[in-house]
Amino acid sequence: MATLSDVARRAGVSPATASRVINGSSKPVTDELRERVLAAVAELQYVPNAHAQLLARSHRSAVGVIVHDVSDPYFAEITRGLQRVATDRGRLLMICNSYRDPDRELEYVELLRGHQVAALILAGSGYHDDAFTRQLNEKLAAYEATGGRVAVIGRHEHSGDAVMPDNRAGGYLAGRELCDLGHRAIGVVAGPRILTTTTDRLAGFRQALAEQDRELPERRIRYAEFDRDGGAEATARLLDADPELTAIVALNDSMAIGALATLRARSMAVPQRVSVVGFDDMPIARDVTPALTTVRLPLVDMGVRAMSLVLGAEAPAPRVEVLPAELVRRDTAGPAPQPERDAAGSAPRARRGGRTPGRTSE
Repeated sequence: MATLSDVARRAGVSPATASRVINGSSKPVTDELRERVLAAVAELQYVPNAHAQLLARSHRSAVGVIVHDVSDPYFAEITRGLQRVATDRGRLLMICNSYRDPDRELEYVELLRGHQVAALILAGSGYHDDAFTRQLNEKLAAYEATGGRVAVIGRHEHSGDAVMPDNRAGGYLAGRELCDLGHRAIGVVAGPRILTTTTDRLAGFRQALAEQDRELPERRIRYAEFDRDGGAEATARLLDADPELTAIVALNDSMAIGALATLRARSMAVPQRVSVVGFDDMPIARDVTPALTTVRLPLVDMGVRAMSLVLGAEAPAPRVEVLPAELVRRDTAGPAPQPERDAAGSAPRARRGGRTPGRTSE
């Protein structure tokens, strides 16, 4: 009696592809491959396993999504895009929050694999952790070997379909904007060191400063959680260490809002005394006062593209889609304060003036 492997060999496809065709999986297969598999079934008089067909049809309608924290506006926007495509395709989303815990991410991959989801999407930063990366890739490879599809959003060391926000270019745009505005004493409120997102955004920022012969010493960087409280605390530490800072870049908008709160508590006017630039362009960025200058990433579209990749036709090679960053000028970034000169012509302190708020690209 012919086996599934016999059919796959005759058709010149993988056993996973042959199984999807024979068992009626909802995962798409090209017409050419489908015809080859069906022809092989007829030639070999293969009889499908009824139980396998039932499993393929009943359990492969859901898509598993692992995010760092869906309550974070960054991931909430991405999830909107994921949900939009999933709904149009009649798919159910199973969303898991890892809370930036690598061990929990590994557990969720196993859990979703056990639920036989049709596809799996990792939305969020990768980690600078070789042991974790190795374990994750092993688990994803085992899942893909059963016919599962995988896509990642952000930089992960996984060879597969990926949607990549251009974090490095975004960091560069933030740095270039502040350099053009004349700032030299700039502090950075960064995310956790272990995340590739933090590394990439910082690298772009450093590049912009280097092109203007400016440096970013370590004393002007504070690492914290990617949330409002982390941003507020990191900003306080920056200002305590260097009260003469004239600008702060926060590597996400939640942290930027925390930075604004600390500056407000210290009666430091924005942007007249200190400019602030965020990152991501969350919906709330335009509603805070003053409205936040930030780097925009197409968050919803990132979700749309990732879901489209895992639910679309398979490609012979991994696909990587890079989505651009854009600087959005609003009211929190202005020219660096200019030194006030006394009668003798010296410049002992900075003038607390600045540009008129309202400069915006929207």
